[in-house]
Amino acid sequence: MREITLTKKIENTAFKMNADFIGIADAACFESSEYTGNKPQDVMASVRSVIILGVSVPRGAFETLPEGRAEYTNTLMAATATLRIVAFQIAKLIEKEGYRATIVPTEGSEFGYWYANRETLKANMSIKYAAYHAGLGNFGMNHLLITKDYGPRVRMTAILTNAPLEKGEKDTLLPFINEKCSKCSKCIEICPAGAISRDGKIDRQKCAQYMFNVLGGLRCGLCVKVCPQ
Repeated sequence: MREITLTKKIENTAFKMNADFIGIADAACFESSEYTGNKPQDVMASVRSVIILGVSVPRGAFETLPEGRAEYTNTLMAATATLRIVAFQIAKLIEKEGYRATIVPTEGSEFGYWYANRETLKANMSIKYAAYHAGLGNFGMNHLLITKDYGPRVRMTAILTNAPLEKGEKDTLLPFINEKCSKCSKCIEICPAGAISRDGKIDRQKCAQYMFNVLGGLRCGLCVKVCPQ
């Protein structure tokens, strides 16, 4: 009987606990000169693999926007809580196999804690970048990951581990920017903060100021709502 690999055990656990997708990226992808954010190696020097876990967010949470921002925010928090439970069990599984694992914060500000750098608004590492290198999707003009099955309507977390897992990268990565986005400007036009520009840049400060100063900490979500993918 063929022995089940640790990678397969992790995947089985994730799907059994209702994750909608999972990917594994080589942590070395963060050493590329094209990546300018914070690196997982700064947190775990021995990191070899980055596990990305994701769930889709119910479409109803977006359809009620902007009036339903409280409901939308609460739904996102529920997705985050779900992912943390899944990630915790997988981290425990990895450690039972003799390796080390730790869970990456889902975003910069949640549950009363501030995780990101307050000046750059960047988290300890980009989960979206790891997901891209795991072949789970590519980027939209709104800088969100566009997945094949759920578009940008997803929530993700990541696990750093020194376990040598089977990676999910494809021989040829998808184009960095989703091809359909070049013909669409809906997210740019609807952004109430004017944070998304047509040259592919996003003003994090404008986005954060709108979310915290205007919405009082609730999430906006309009760029996700109008995305046709």
